[in-house]
Amino acid sequence: MAQRSKVELFEEIRRAEAGTEGPSIRELSRKFGVHRRTVRLALESPVPPSRRVSVRPSPALGPWKGTIDRWLAEDQTAPRKQRHTARRIFERLTEEHDAEVSETSVRRYVAAVKKQRTLPLAEVCVPQSHPLGEEAEVDFGQVSFRLFGVLVEAWMFVIRLSASGKAFHRVYFNQAQEVFLDSHVRAFDHFGGLPMRVRYDNLKPAVVRVMKGRGRIETDRFIALRSHYGFESFFCQPGVKGAHEKGGVEGEVGRFRRRHMVPMPDVGSLAELNELVAAGDERDDRRHVNGRHLSVAEHFSAERPLLRPLPAECFDVTLALNCRVDTKSRICVRQCFYSVPVRYAGRRVDVALGADSVAALDGSMVVARHPRAVGKGAETLTLDHYLEVLAIKPGALAGASALVAARRSGVFTSAHERFWKAARRRLGDQAGTRALVDVLLLHRGMPAGTVVAGIEGALSADSVDPAVVAVEARRSGDRLPVTVVMDQSLAVFDRPPPALDCYDVLLGVG
Repeated sequence: MAQRSKVELFEEIRRAEAGTEGPSIRELSRKFGVHRRTVRLALESPVPPSRRVSVRPSPALGPWKGTIDRWLAEDQTAPRKQRHTARRIFERLTEEHDAEVSETSVRRYVAAVKKQRTLPLAEVCVPQSHPLGEEAEVDFGQVSFRLFGVLVEAWMFVIRLSASGKAFHRVYFNQAQEVFLDSHVRAFDHFGGLPMRVRYDNLKPAVVRVMKGRGRIETDRFIALRSHYGFESFFCQPGVKGAHEKGGVEGEVGRFRRRHMVPMPDVGSLAELNELVAAGDERDDRRHVNGRHLSVAEHFSAERPLLRPLPAECFDVTLALNCRVDTKSRICVRQCFYSVPVRYAGRRVDVALGADSVAALDGSMVVARHPRAVGKGAETLTLDHYLEVLAIKPGALAGASALVAARRSGVFTSAHERFWKAARRRLGDQAGTRALVDVLLLHRGMPAGTVVAGIEGALSADSVDPAVVAVEARRSGDRLPVTVVMDQSLAVFDRPPPALDCYDVLLGVG
């Protein structure tokens, strides 16, 4: 039989006494097995009285409670890691004051004092309401995923509109300034506008030095971004003290990780991972923030018209650098190496460093473009950049790192392998390799598929002559269908055929 609660016991006593000639208090006490005092309490009220907590005297610890209270009060201004513990208070009482107290009593009293202590007023947070289109919050957080099966650590940028809760996420391999700027440009394009103010912590891409109070020395590139878009920036207090000042985004990375990146994604590129992240943003638009009747998408549809319009010109997020090309025809950018055409070896070239790409420039002309490499000392090499050298040093092709990269990316196909093998067998290693280099040079003026078709045509004709490959490639290109687009909107650019009567007059004819 289940044990009765005290409320149920009171109810049964009151029902037993409810008759016209109910039993006496003594009989009820004997019937229910309780004290007569309990019966009287049940008859007075159906709600049992709260239990009395007796305050027991503490003759041994009592004289020292004031000392303990003073030590704990002084701890409020001491560093968090150098404050009194109950064990340290017991040691000080016995060593410095010769107090005869037990450690258990000290621990119990310290726990009671800390439990009753209230927060300082400065640490009490005030609930905030955010008008539509007025504010957003920015944060970075660490995420993990598998790239070709290898565990990789990366950083997720998140910006969240404070009013609607609409957020934009994107993953990068680092938190460099060009990444910080690129993420803002993509986020504002994603929202179709921008808020009046954006809240930040004191991250290095935006802040050079934290001054006293709210003063900040900001980076020139961040000031240029803010000036271009015309928004205001607000920087929180450093450390834990300022976490509550952008509390809407503080746990957003963790929430997104748990909801959309479990189990851990296994992708082939960072672009593929960001496609999954974008799909997660779309699913989040259907969720409801706690306490709101509208979904995030419905709330954002009301906020979108109140955002500031985007400027007509796009902001250039690339960082301008100037690098020297080494003897291996590479430039070193952020401890990673990228190839450029060999004609620039030993010279200095301008470099535009973006969040996802690296471009080498000769004046205004882009001479090389690569995706950003990951990891210290990583190389990104293009085989086409070394063809002029390989024509002079054909023996270097077999072990060239650029050839390994071309095979891995699929640029150097099986057709190229068969042509090279046939050319070396017929012409010898050096002459055969030079013939392959001449074929690879055709890629600079023809599409890759056309050159591969030319290689297949030459091999079917039992020829390894690069000129035959060029002829077969042009013949294959001539067979490609030409698509003619008929657009009536282009009719305004039509011109009437010229009249030649005026030239007949000059000749004295007509």
